[in-house]
Amino acid sequence: QLHLEESGGGLVQPGGSLRLSCVISGNIYTILEQGWYRQAPGKQRELVATITPGYVTNYEYAESVKGRFAISRGSQRTMYLQMNILEPEDTAKYYCNVREDRLGVHQEYWGQGTQVTVSA
Repeated sequence: QLHLEESGGGLVQPGGSLRLSCVISGNIYTILEQGWYRQAPGKQRELVATITPGYVTNYEYAESVKGRFAISRGSQRTMYLQMNILEPEDTAKYYCNVREDRLGVHQEYWGQGTQVTVSA
C-alpha cells in the first residue's frame, strides 16, 4: 500500500502562485501514472495534470490550466504542481493520485487533498 500526502494549499489572490507538493510513502513497485486532480464544491473531480513515465515521459494537462500550471517529479517519492496566474475558477480541493502496477495488480491511491482558494 502507498500513502500520499499533499501540502502547499492555501488562500491566494487572483494572479498569484502556489506550489503543491505530494509525498509518497510505502513500498513502490511500478508507477503507471501519477498526477493531480481537483474537486470544487458541487462539481465532479477533474483531471488537472498527469505524468506517465516511460521511455519518453508523457505530460497531460487540462485545457483550463495549460500554460499556467506545471507538474513535475522531484524524485520517485515526490511530485509537485506549480500553479501560476491563479484564477478564482481554480478554487478547489486538490488531490494527489498514483496508479501503480503492484506485481500484476493495478492499484490506485489518493491523498486526502489540500484546499486551494483563489480570492481577492
